[in-house]
Amino acid sequence: METKLLILAGLGDSGEKHWQSYWLRKFKNSSKLVQTNWEQPILEDWLSNLTEAISKIDSPTILVAHSLAVSMVLHWAEANTNSNIIGALLVAPADVDSSEHTPEIIWNFSPIPTGKLRFPSIVITSANDPYISTVRAEYLAKIWGSDFINIGKKGHINSDSNLEFWEEGQLILEQLINKINSDS
Repeated sequence: METKLLILAGLGDSGEKHWQSYWLRKFKNSSKLVQTNWEQPILEDWLSNLTEAISKIDSPTILVAHSLAVSMVLHWAEANTNSNIIGALLVAPADVDSSEHTPEIIWNFSPIPTGKLRFPSIVITSANDPYISTVRAEYLAKIWGSDFINIGKKGHINSDSNLEFWEEGQLILEQLINKINSDS
C-alpha cells in the first residue's frame, strides 16, 4: 500500500509559490486539508476538519505540516491514538505560546502540547524564523521525540523563502520515510 502525504497549511493558507503547493503538484500521492477559515483560525474547527480528513484515510499517511498547522498536529495527536498516521514532517512551527513571536489571532492554539509523539517525526526550523527561536524549536523537537534540523537562514520556510520544490525538504522527507521503514 502506498504511503500518502497529507499537506497541512498554516495561517493564511499556502499560496501558489509556497513549497507545499509545489509538493502538492509534484507528489501524486499527496492531498491537502482545506480549512474553512484560513485568516481567523479557531483550533476546534481546524482540529475537527483534520480529524474528519484522517478518519477517511485508508493508507499509511505522513502529515506535512507548516507553521500553525504544526500546533494543530500536536493537539490532534494528544487527543487521538488510533489512525493510519505513520509520521510527521513539522516545518517552521509557530511559537503559539509567545506573544513576542506570534500574533494574537493564533493564541487560541496555545498552549502547544508537550507530549511525545507516538510516530516518527522531524522538526525543521530556520535560523532566522521570525515566528520561533531556534532554541525553542529545538526544545519542542526534543520533548516531542522528534529529530531536529536547522536548515540555516531561510526565514519562515514559506513563499517568501522562494524554495519552489524545496529539494532539501524532499531529502529530509526521505530521511523520515527511511526512519519509518526501519522502525516497522
